[in-house]
Amino acid sequence: MKKIHILVVKSYLGPLVLTFFIALFVLLMQFLWKYVDDLVGKGLEWFHIANLMVYASTTFVPLALPLAILLSSIMTFGNLGEHYELVAMKSAGISLGKAMRPLIVLSVLISIGAFLFSNMVLPVANLKFKSLLYDIRKQKLALNIQPGLFYNGIDNYTIRVDQKNDETNTVYGVIIYDHSAQLGNMKFTTASEGKMQLTPDEKFLIFTLHNGYNYEELFNEKDYRNRRQFQIVRFDENRQKFDMTGFGLQRTDEELFRKNYQMMNVSQLNYAIDSLEKEYRIRVKEVSRSIYSRYSILQNADTLHKETSMRFSLGQLDASERERVITIALQNTRNLKEYLSVTENDQRIRNTLINRHKVVWHQKFTLSIACLLFFFIGAPLGAIVRKGGLGLPVVMSAFIFIIFHIISITGEKYAITGSAMVAPAVWTSTLVMFPLGIWLTWKAISDSPILDMDTYNRFFNHFIPKKWKLPLSEQV
Repeated sequence: MKKIHILVVKSYLGPLVLTFFIALFVLLMQFLWKYVDDLVGKGLEWFHIANLMVYASTTFVPLALPLAILLSSIMTFGNLGEHYELVAMKSAGISLGKAMRPLIVLSVLISIGAFLFSNMVLPVANLKFKSLLYDIRKQKLALNIQPGLFYNGIDNYTIRVDQKNDETNTVYGVIIYDHSAQLGNMKFTTASEGKMQLTPDEKFLIFTLHNGYNYEELFNEKDYRNRRQFQIVRFDENRQKFDMTGFGLQRTDEELFRKNYQMMNVSQLNYAIDSLEKEYRIRVKEVSRSIYSRYSILQNADTLHKETSMRFSLGQLDASERERVITIALQNTRNLKEYLSVTENDQRIRNTLINRHKVVWHQKFTLSIACLLFFFIGAPLGAIVRKGGLGLPVVMSAFIFIIFHIISITGEKYAITGSAMVAPAVWTSTLVMFPLGIWLTWKAISDSPILDMDTYNRFFNHFIPKKWKLPLSEQV
């Protein structure tokens, strides 16, 4: 029995590791395709790219792991069935349930590890990934001055060159507009040629210009509309220094991202949800008191009557006073309507934020349950179809996982918008797939021929009238 269990475990671990890294690679390629425009042309160091890939891969584990378990379980038991190893086990008195027993234990351990990963590792990975991606997307493009084009990548400067020699970093026909004074094109420099050099620490760019002119329109605050001096300075050699610190990757403090719901574990989410719900209730009470005060106080009544507590009707007032009262009432009503509209929008935003925290809280548990559920779908399905490899199992697992993922995404969106209760909406995909796993496991253990066409023909023949049935000699 132990040798059989070792055989089954070895047959399962290989496809599990292989399919997990394949799924992770596919998701990583999708990420690169999405953010390729934000990564290229910025002169990023290789270790920044490597860190980003590692953090991104870690955040894709909740998608890759359930898919890998589903595909590997179908492949494992499909291979065992295709090579008649399951038949040999059953002839030796080992049922499918006993053959699955070690993998059930392994799946439970993987589910526990998935929860620990989702609760302890994933928040840190999301924090590192989101903060690094934010800094990379915010970073400027690398210095790349093209001939004939105006380059404004350096703050407060616009540079244009007619020709450029990349081997010697020599430029010809240089024009530099200086906007550092924030007064427009009041100062600019031209030169017939120059040379670009970076300082050893790459913090500054030095332009050494030859045979050129400095043009500057001097701004005099007094009588500036009528008198402006224009200054021209010719030079044989001139050096200008440009600050390049903005071209390096500037890391943002990660503490600014820690309050995001994706960067929290279960205990932090519980605390955040409790705090947000308390603020929500306090805001509701404040709105209620504000509305009550608006309706309970008759504004401007003292201008109409000396006795403010005395009730009156519009019929007791003359035309001018009646029009004034109606105008005040309409204005107060419009103000109240606008106040309620703004308050409703604010409360909707607060409620959406609370629902997002709750969805992430439930996702900590749905990952581990999905890993266990997909094993009980894939293992019996592989034993039933008896096909291994990467052909039919890939198609079947992709179809099942896409349905599961679509239901999950739809339920989460309904939960976030408040169209459905959070817990039922998030767990809908699991509840839909759970009966399928039970049914497939029962059919596989009981050796039910659910893919045998003769069985379905015999079943549907009971509903076909005898006069429509073909004679046995013609049923070929």
